[in-house]
Amino acid sequence: MEIEIEMKISVINPNTTKEMTRAIGMAARRSATSETELLISQSQSGPSAIEGPFDGAMCLPGFLKALQDAENAGAMAHIIACFDDTGLDAARALSSRPVVGIGEAALHVASLIAQEFCVVTTLSRSVPILKANVLRYGFERRCPQILASDIPVLELHDPESGAREKITFLINSAIENGAEAAILGCAGMSDFQAELQREVGIPIVDGVDAAVRLAEMLAASGLTPSKRGAWASPARAALIRMD
Repeated sequence: MEIEIEMKISVINPNTTKEMTRAIGMAARRSATSETELLISQSQSGPSAIEGPFDGAMCLPGFLKALQDAENAGAMAHIIACFDDTGLDAARALSSRPVVGIGEAALHVASLIAQEFCVVTTLSRSVPILKANVLRYGFERRCPQILASDIPVLELHDPESGAREKITFLINSAIENGAEAAILGCAGMSDFQAELQREVGIPIVDGVDAAVRLAEMLAASGLTPSKRGAWASPARAALIRMD
């Protein structure tokens, strides 16, 4: 009789909004295989949304504590459910398991299905962070358009915000300027993916979906972060304890 192997993957929302964590968890479960158990968590301290570099810095202690707790619970890989890939380097240094940011995951997946693609995100102040990440990951020529809807993260699902309509408009504008695929630049946009893809007629990449599938692959392969360079285990990891 074949034994089913259970894989545990943690999905961490770096902000403190429970409703967003719930929505991210639902999106992740749609993508995970039946053999994968998802450990859904969020930071217990920090901002209610991550909308720029200040929020990103303030979330790190709580986020890293959540990652450490998930690793202690047996997680075989971790997902950072913020498109800024907040704390990615610190998380890879702290963890002995693969850590996948939804931003980096989405860019890699988009590069496999389109020559040129765009990102549609929330606020304009997030654009410089995403541009820096696109440059760092080596996709600046293939992702020349990063467009902001200027709708706050926590208002994406407010019917009065017109978020989906604004995102649709921005994607169509990007198509006119050469985009062959689009990436949703916020974990809170996951619910829009299927409807947007039907409406605009090009592939729409959701970072949560991309990250779950890549995390499963990395966990199954046994690959872990190299500890010979920037992601060497930190000497002062105990500093993140928050008793």
